[in-house]
Amino acid sequence: MDVLVCVKRVPATGASIPLTEDGADVDTRHLGFTIGPHEECAVEEAVRVVEQFGGSATVLTVGPPDSDEQLRYALSMGADHAVLVETGPQEIDPQATASAITHAIRLIESEGSRFDLIMFGNESADAGNYQVGIRVACALGLPIVGGVKGIDVEPEARRALMRRETSEGIEVYEVPLPTAVAVREGLNLPRYPSIKGRLRAKKTQVRTIRPDLVAGGLRKVRLRTPPDRTRETVVLGHGPEAAPRVVDVLAELGVV
Repeated sequence: MDVLVCVKRVPATGASIPLTEDGADVDTRHLGFTIGPHEECAVEEAVRVVEQFGGSATVLTVGPPDSDEQLRYALSMGADHAVLVETGPQEIDPQATASAITHAIRLIESEGSRFDLIMFGNESADAGNYQVGIRVACALGLPIVGGVKGIDVEPEARRALMRRETSEGIEVYEVPLPTAVAVREGLNLPRYPSIKGRLRAKKTQVRTIRPDLVAGGLRKVRLRTPPDRTRETVVLGHGPEAAPRVVDVLAELGVV
């Protein structure tokens, strides 16, 4: 089983995301970078599949040279190979990103490799466009299932079973290999990179591909942060006189 995982370099934030003064971009001067939680689960799943069935796990990202940091993190988790599709410092839109990934996959496969499983995060942790995986699968003529939180691969039968949760239960899809899949956080519990893994990642050579970029169709106007959510404390009363109001509130909540 040869598995490809596509990841994205995104700002690591634990609170509000700072924007530049013109609102055109995220202000990353004081931010670190990481890969999104969906994609981290995808890397973990790829490593598990290769551990179980053999083969290799390749991680690929589209972005600036600094994205090497995220590729090496995935390598430290257990991925075997890394590919940087270098597109310069400016972020490109989902259409251009999908085109760059498709170009890279076709180039790699023209050299003799063939990916049985191509994995994406369900959406990126920053823009959340939900497009890249679907666009790549369509361009390559592959089936794709999104929102997946369970994968069972059967290499001998050349198929995979994909499970995703809905409000009405769990949907199960049977898809032939090769296939693409967009996974969600909760698919598994990603491992923490070991010292041995980090040392190996430092020595692993990252392949760089520089595609001819196509113009995307998405135009960014400006970014806005959502309004702060505040909680208001309401005093129902003091002492025994608050009892009727407490009963009313409990009634509104359906408790009494």
